[in-house]
Amino acid sequence: MRTTGVGWQAVRGGGKPDGIEGRRSMSNRFIGARQTTIAQAIEVHGTGVHSGAPVSVSLYPASADTGLRFVVTKRGRVTAEIPAKVCNVKNLTLCTVIGNEDGVTVSTVEHLLAALRGLQIDNCLIEIDSKEVPIMDGSSAPFVEAIDRVGIRELPAPRRFLKVLKTVRVEEGESWGELSPHSGFHLDVEIDFPSPIVGQQRLSLEMTPGVFRNELAHARTFGFMSDVERLWKAGLALGANLTNTIAIGDDRVMNREGLRDPLEFVRHKMLDAVGDLSLSGHPLLGAYRSVKGGHRLNSLVLRKLLEDSSAWTIVHAPRVRGTRPFVFERTAAVAVAAE
Repeated sequence: MRTTGVGWQAVRGGGKPDGIEGRRSMSNRFIGARQTTIAQAIEVHGTGVHSGAPVSVSLYPASADTGLRFVVTKRGRVTAEIPAKVCNVKNLTLCTVIGNEDGVTVSTVEHLLAALRGLQIDNCLIEIDSKEVPIMDGSSAPFVEAIDRVGIRELPAPRRFLKVLKTVRVEEGESWGELSPHSGFHLDVEIDFPSPIVGQQRLSLEMTPGVFRNELAHARTFGFMSDVERLWKAGLALGANLTNTIAIGDDRVMNREGLRDPLEFVRHKMLDAVGDLSLSGHPLLGAYRSVKGGHRLNSLVLRKLLEDSSAWTIVHAPRVRGTRPFVFERTAAVAVAAE
């Protein structure tokens, strides 16, 4: 597994995490057949990339069919519960923002959702005390490593997939994206920027937890130095710095360590797509193709799919006997902090 390349640490909050045992309890028959949740609570502390404010997020195990849900708190009181679904998307400017009808929003959800969906976690309660998920190092790697520390538990209920039945396509100028029928979850992402540092890159991967960990999780978000002043005036990127963002100058990457991978830019765009497509509410059985896209295109394609009831269906994985019911236990959380 790749390391994050920046300073962050995990501190055990007492007691031995039972993540290894949780993973070993998973059956080898019908891999991916049962729903899952995290095996232990996780606390994440960091900074909002756009707000620049300190943020705390806690992930909790959840029962079957809960899905991925954000629980917004203020002074210890729950103010909103927002399911991670595309119908709740409120803004797509530089990040994905979800919210409710009362105006409560949570932004920059895509990297955390990508980690959860990339590791095939179906159910999780995400408690947050701010309007933004922490950026950490700009990738999903800190979230993945925190989840790997506590492990994943299978639940008795069969996993439900959203299966694409026919191709849907969205075009916007030179950008286009489509979802097509496929027996697994395949992504084919192409980007093309005028900057010689980025240029044209394309990556095609069949997604599995191992592929997500090794091929996508480490890829960081990126931005152009020429856009900084405009973003600051708009109240965006106030927390961005060289520890959480690849900064692209006229002729070079400004980060001292450089890139983690020659294809880090397109890998991050694919990571974003995994997070954005998780807003279907179920793991997808389909192939996603994106050209010169981003959060807006990802959302538009998913919306178009869901608006056509003949283009998709929900299918259940086969039931498998022999799984002991999951029992929630009050255990100490594993804490992760971004320096």
